[in-house]
Amino acid sequence: MKNRQRLRRVTPERRLANLVSAVRAATRTGAGWTETAALVADQLRLHLPGPDILTAEQRDGDPAGYCSHLLHAEPDGSFSVTALVWRPGQVTPIHDHVTWCVFGVIQGAEHEERYVLLDDGWLEQGGVSVNAAGDVAGLAPPADIHRVRNVGAHTAISLHVYGTDISRLGSSVRSIYDLPVVAGLPGHDHMETADIEFFNRKY
Repeated sequence: MKNRQRLRRVTPERRLANLVSAVRAATRTGAGWTETAALVADQLRLHLPGPDILTAEQRDGDPAGYCSHLLHAEPDGSFSVTALVWRPGQVTPIHDHVTWCVFGVIQGAEHEERYVLLDDGWLEQGGVSVNAAGDVAGLAPPADIHRVRNVGAHTAISLHVYGTDISRLGSSVRSIYDLPVVAGLPGHDHMETADIEFFNRKY
C-alpha cells in the first residue's frame, strides 16, 4: 500500500504570514504608487484569505458603524494590512487616502462609488462598482476619491493593504469630502483612462 501524504490544513495565521511576505516583496521594488498597488493586488489575489482570518467576535461587526482590525503593520512603516467589517447599511464618508490602497472582499459584497473633484469645488460621480467575495482592486492618489457601503442583507468583510503605517497614523484617510455631488455626463470623465482601468481592475 502506498503511503498517502497527509494534507496539512493551512491555518489563518500561516495565510496571513504568506500574504505579508508576498506584499513585502512587492513593496520593495522601488516602483511608484500606482505600479506598487498593481503588484500588491497581484499578490493579494494569490493569497486572499477567508473570513476566518478574523475571530468570530471580530466578524460580527459593530452596530455603531463599520470597524477596522489591524492585522499587520510592517516595522519599517511601508505597509499595513487591515480587515474592515461592514454590517448591512454601513457606509464610509466620501474620502481619499494618504497613499495607495489595495483591497479584496472576503465575505459578502461592497458597493463602491468613485468621484472626481472638479475645479469649481464640486464632486462628479465617476462610476460605481460592486465588489463581490474574491474580487481584488486597487487605487492610488490622485484617482482615489470614493465611498464604500454595504447595501446587502449580510455582513461584508474586506481585507485592505495600505502603503503606510496605520498603527501610527490611525487611519488611511487623508481628507473627507462634504461637497455637493453632480452626476457625470455620458461619455465624459475627468479621470485619466489608465486610472479608470486600474481602479476598476478585478483580479
